[in-house]
Amino acid sequence: MTSQFDWPDWLAFFIYIALMSFTGWYFSQRKSNNARDYFLAGNSMPIWMVAVSVLATSQSAATFLGGPDQGFRGDFSYLMTNLGAFIAAYVVAVALIPRFYQYKVGTVYELLEQRFSSRSKTQASLLYLFGRVFASGARLYMAAIAVSMILFADIATSSVIFSVLLLTIAGLAYSFVGGIRSVIYSDVIQCIVYVSAALAVIVSLLYAIPADFSQIIDALAHPHDRELSKLTLFDFRLDFTSAGVFTFWSALIGFTLLNIAAFGLDQDITQRMLSCKDAKSGSKALLWSIVMVIPVMLLFIFIGMLLYIFYLRPDLMLAEGGATMADSFSGEKITVFMSYVLNEMPTGVRGLVTIGVVAAALSTINSGLNAMSSVLVQDLYRPWLEKQQRLRSQAQRSEKHYVFAGQAGMTLSALALSIMAIICFYWQKSSDMPLLAFALSVMVFSYSGLLGVYFTALFTKRGSKTSVTWAFIAGFMVPLALQPYTLQAYLPEAWRFDIGFTWQLCIGTLIAFFICVAGKPCREQQQQWTVVEQTT
Repeated sequence: MTSQFDWPDWLAFFIYIALMSFTGWYFSQRKSNNARDYFLAGNSMPIWMVAVSVLATSQSAATFLGGPDQGFRGDFSYLMTNLGAFIAAYVVAVALIPRFYQYKVGTVYELLEQRFSSRSKTQASLLYLFGRVFASGARLYMAAIAVSMILFADIATSSVIFSVLLLTIAGLAYSFVGGIRSVIYSDVIQCIVYVSAALAVIVSLLYAIPADFSQIIDALAHPHDRELSKLTLFDFRLDFTSAGVFTFWSALIGFTLLNIAAFGLDQDITQRMLSCKDAKSGSKALLWSIVMVIPVMLLFIFIGMLLYIFYLRPDLMLAEGGATMADSFSGEKITVFMSYVLNEMPTGVRGLVTIGVVAAALSTINSGLNAMSSVLVQDLYRPWLEKQQRLRSQAQRSEKHYVFAGQAGMTLSALALSIMAIICFYWQKSSDMPLLAFALSVMVFSYSGLLGVYFTALFTKRGSKTSVTWAFIAGFMVPLALQPYTLQAYLPEAWRFDIGFTWQLCIGTLIAFFICVAGKPCREQQQQWTVVEQTT
């Protein structure tokens, strides 16, 4: 294996490794005494740190690599997805976060136990774990591919697997001892790192493009290869296909649902808000994270805009043919940003970009490992163990036991994500499905059922443990039935259609909701929830 790194790149890389090693050791000095401290930091984290952590968790290597690609091929309409994020944050702050603190839950799925049954909590937890392994595993794979290309100048099996293991072990080592507290500290550092890397890329591109800034803006406003300006922010087209997922209407409806699920029903992000001292602080952290995500997203999209000038506007580059853009590397399709990193990026900046990819990946891996472990321990292992102890009249285990269980859960989660990332490597070789699209939309399979069930729990007095089960099943099956590869199996070619994942989520949520409300709750459950409604 050879490397595309020169000594300035290696210097930057090793400085980053040294920084992460020191901070990981430093933040792990404070040990967790109980499961609540390990998974929720004893509800002691400051608002600004939680806000940055939510920002870092919502970003990933997929954003780092895919954001510039969106800017290169599209426009600024992707920023409009934050319209749905603001609406979703309000709904979550009003309807969900106060109830999570009211019940003092360790995971968001414990709410379903109070409203329906312990079986409903278990089903929701398993559904989350299923989706998170696929989504985070795919993101880990994409980061590993990028790291392998840059560090080893190839994507051989050994290089990719080594990169997967390197990222996973680094993420696990950093947060293994300190739990969610270490994760949040890490997220703050990783966010600073990958934003700095993005700024370095922008400076590098502006230096490489001989045109002045006004000429660049004019070229983006009047592109040669599309009708709409690349500066378009509001796209009011009514397009339900996968090409229209970033339109105004999709942002207003589909992304609102997507973000309600991400902020309020996905333990990966909601766990951050639950580490604040109270519901008001958690809500503030959520809102601030959305405010901060806009300029961060803008940076990555603007990188893509500059790459558009760099590769497709030779008139502004003062060159006849312009730079050559490679769309593949060793047979693997790559984004325009990776093409620039591998072939055009100056020495030194390439090292910063590698660090940025690693930082974005680690912020996602750290969050996923701790969140998955909290669900494994609090929702699955602890109830099972306590039930066994009651049946056998055994003494209850100490809280230290559940801290150890949390660490074991993180190790198991790391193993699951590594295996999924390696499966993605082999699967991608035999599939034409874009993995980036898969990583961004796979949680729809989990979110549809969760949204339908939680809407029933929060806004109606109906629903039973049986209807919850069927709602979860429908929430998974409906998006599956709308996938292009599934439509080929049961529809003739003339009848097949393309529908974006945001609209798949809308349809799946609506059907799951109607199925869930069809169930009639028992009187005891209804009375219990009425008491909570009156005290919340």
